[in-house]
Amino acid sequence: MSQRSTEFDTEIQNFFEILADVSSDQTDWGSLMDMAEFGLAGKVALVTGASRGIGRDLAAALVAAGARVAVGTRNQQDADAVVDSIGSADALGVVLDVTNIDHIGAAMETVRAHFGSLDIVVNNAGLGANHRAEDVTEHDWDSMMDVNLKGLFFCCQAAGRIMLDQGAGRIINIGSQAGVVGIRDHAVYSASKGGVHMLTKVLALEWSNRGVTVNAVAPTFIRTPGTAERLDDPEISADILARIPIGRVGTTSDVAAAVIYLASEAGAMVTGHVLVIDGGWTAQ
Repeated sequence: MSQRSTEFDTEIQNFFEILADVSSDQTDWGSLMDMAEFGLAGKVALVTGASRGIGRDLAAALVAAGARVAVGTRNQQDADAVVDSIGSADALGVVLDVTNIDHIGAAMETVRAHFGSLDIVVNNAGLGANHRAEDVTEHDWDSMMDVNLKGLFFCCQAAGRIMLDQGAGRIINIGSQAGVVGIRDHAVYSASKGGVHMLTKVLALEWSNRGVTVNAVAPTFIRTPGTAERLDDPEISADILARIPIGRVGTTSDVAAAVIYLASEAGAMVTGHVLVIDGGWTAQ
């Protein structure tokens, strides 16, 4: 039996001993909560689309949680800039254009060769655009699907092959509330993100019994340098906030918290799930 299995068995035994200890008013709930492990020390993570915005901040958050992180961007200059910005000696920049299938496999293997494993992949790379349905062109459709769905699938496939060989891994796909509910002028985007959510479920069914969990995080509108101009428009902002019961748009920290949970041991029982981070938008 491996050391990890022995430690896990001990943790489970301790858990049930606490539960069976005495009545609830005497139970040491603090000890129970101590067992929820959110740290990522020793884990190796790769974030795609990490040059800016959510991706860059996810990479920084994973480093803060203890992971060794590879950042995937479309060129080495951007990758090196992100590595410098997150300030980790263990960070690695790799060229990963998700529209280039050869790039995907090579990048995943580069990360595994450099760190010795690949434990977590966050598929963040994506495009967003507003189109009235009657105005959508074939190019509009193909360019978004190539990144948001086709590219994401082949990133999952490349990561899955490595993780299945290892016998363990976490894949976290960045979806959207627009893949859960319809949003006007987002026909192509919503279709792509709905596809991400269903792909997540299917991969979870295929791989979870072999140690690889697959989940998605579906954010609402998130404030980043790239979205600030739209969100600072009073008319647009008022329309968005009217749909979010919690009363604010999301932050990259909101997304990072969900990703770290799903990547950690605390999220070990979660797979095939779309965790919506939307302040209540989709509850209506």
